[in-house]
Amino acid sequence: MSLTNHLEELQRKHGDIERKLDQALLHPSVDDLEIIRLKRRKLALKDEMEKLRSDYTTH
Repeated sequence: MSLTNHLEELQRKHGDIERKLDQALLHPSVDDLEIIRLKRRKLALKDEMEKLRSDYTTH
Protein backbone atom coordinates (compact mmCIF):
# COMPACT_ATOMS: atom_id res chain seq x y z
CA MET A 1 0.00 0.00 0.00
CA SER A 2 1.40 3.40 -0.94
CA LEU A 3 1.83 6.13 1.63
CA THR A 4 -0.92 8.17 0.02
CA ASN A 5 -3.37 5.26 0.10
CA HIS A 6 -2.45 4.47 3.69
CA LEU A 7 -3.00 8.09 4.74
CA GLU A 8 -6.33 8.20 2.92
CA GLU A 9 -7.44 5.03 4.72
CA LEU A 10 -6.40 6.47 8.09
CA GLN A 11 -8.27 9.71 7.31
CA ARG A 12 -11.37 7.72 6.39
CA LYS A 13 -11.21 5.77 9.65
CA HIS A 14 -10.63 9.00 11.58
CA GLY A 15 -13.72 10.54 9.97
CA ASP A 16 -15.78 7.43 10.70
CA ILE A 17 -14.81 7.55 14.36
CA GLU A 18 -15.51 11.27 14.50
CA ARG A 19 -19.05 10.67 13.20
CA LYS A 20 -19.59 7.83 15.70
CA LEU A 21 -18.34 10.07 18.49
CA ASP A 22 -20.64 12.90 17.44
CA GLN A 23 -23.59 10.50 17.43
CA ALA A 24 -22.62 9.06 20.82
CA LEU A 25 -22.42 12.52 22.35
CA LEU A 26 -25.96 13.26 21.18
CA HIS A 27 -27.30 10.29 23.16
CA PRO A 28 -26.86 10.63 26.92
CA SER A 29 -27.48 6.91 27.35
CA VAL A 30 -24.16 6.03 25.69
CA ASP A 31 -21.58 4.66 28.10
CA ASP A 32 -18.85 7.14 29.08
CA LEU A 33 -16.25 4.40 28.57
CA GLU A 34 -17.37 4.02 24.95
CA ILE A 35 -16.89 7.75 24.40
CA ILE A 36 -13.43 7.58 25.96
CA ARG A 37 -12.56 4.59 23.77
CA LEU A 38 -13.66 6.44 20.63
CA LYS A 39 -11.69 9.55 21.59
CA ARG A 40 -8.55 7.51 22.23
CA ARG A 41 -8.87 5.66 18.93
CA LYS A 42 -9.43 8.93 17.08
CA LEU A 43 -6.35 10.46 18.71
CA ALA A 44 -4.25 7.37 17.95
CA LEU A 45 -5.21 7.61 14.27
CA LYS A 46 -4.37 11.32 14.22
CA ASP A 47 -0.99 10.61 15.82
CA GLU A 48 -0.28 7.86 13.29
CA MET A 49 -1.15 10.17 10.38
CA GLU A 50 1.10 12.92 11.76
CA LYS A 51 3.97 10.49 12.25
CA LEU A 52 3.66 9.19 8.70
CA ARG A 53 3.57 12.73 7.31
CA SER A 54 6.56 13.73 9.44
CA ASP A 55 8.57 10.65 8.44
CA TYR A 56 7.76 11.28 4.78
CA THR A 57 8.84 14.92 4.83
CA THR A 58 12.13 14.19 6.64
CA HIS A 59 13.29 11.56 4.11
